[in-house]
Amino acid sequence: MKLTPTRLTQRAFPVRVTIFVLMLAVPWLPVATLLAWLIPDANLVTILTMGLLFLMFLGLLRWWVQRVRRDEQGLKRYGLVWTRRNGHEFLLGLGLGLTLLSALFLLQGVLGWLTWQSSPYWFRFLLEGSLVGLGTAFAEELMFRGWLQDELEEDYSPVVALWSGAIAYALLHFIKPLDEVLHTLPQFFGLMLLGLALLWAKRSTGRLGLPIGLHMGLVWGYYLIDLSKLVVYTDRVPAWVTGINRNPLAGLLGIGVLLMLVLAMRARARRASQSARQM
Repeated sequence: MKLTPTRLTQRAFPVRVTIFVLMLAVPWLPVATLLAWLIPDANLVTILTMGLLFLMFLGLLRWWVQRVRRDEQGLKRYGLVWTRRNGHEFLLGLGLGLTLLSALFLLQGVLGWLTWQSSPYWFRFLLEGSLVGLGTAFAEELMFRGWLQDELEEDYSPVVALWSGAIAYALLHFIKPLDEVLHTLPQFFGLMLLGLALLWAKRSTGRLGLPIGLHMGLVWGYYLIDLSKLVVYTDRVPAWVTGINRNPLAGLLGIGVLLMLVLAMRARARRASQSARQM
């Protein structure tokens, strides 16, 4: 039986997602392999292949909305709208992400867990980090809090969709050898909490501006601090407190900050829901 877009809509979530991934991966993999064979610069290969993958994802997503979902809104369906309000929410999230990350590292400095040092390359990484942060946040939020969450909510209750989306986000960022998985296990919980926070941020507005800004702020700030070598850990406390492999998401302090962020975004979403019901 031919699987048309109309019939695809009627399929269960695992089937729809599998087909979507195959439609994206099958044409991309040969091109990515060819580029890796032709170009010796690994960084350039990564930039080209990931850029191509994102462009193909955008194209497939537009087709999916129009043909599978029969929705004329396009990417607005997923909360990607170009409005002043969404822009303000993006800036709010960006400021919050940068503030949280700065507070996390400043607190560790006050406690004597790290020391700050100067770097001649900080401005370069400040600029690079803004681009990396924006690209990462835009792509991942459209993918996870946009398309994937929409597909989950088609088949499951809001609670199941929420937790499934957060767990999927953590799992797909945790694909690594088993020994590394065991060594960095706390990072999984950090990623899951981050996924929950970003999902609640999306639900609080129905748009992607806030989660994109929040995600960008966290990635941008960490990129600058990590690559510029702006901090040196004093090892006064175990790595599981500050972050295994110097990753704040894999440390008790960072997980605590993310938990507070989850609670704040959940409260924000609930206030928004109550206000909508009263209107």
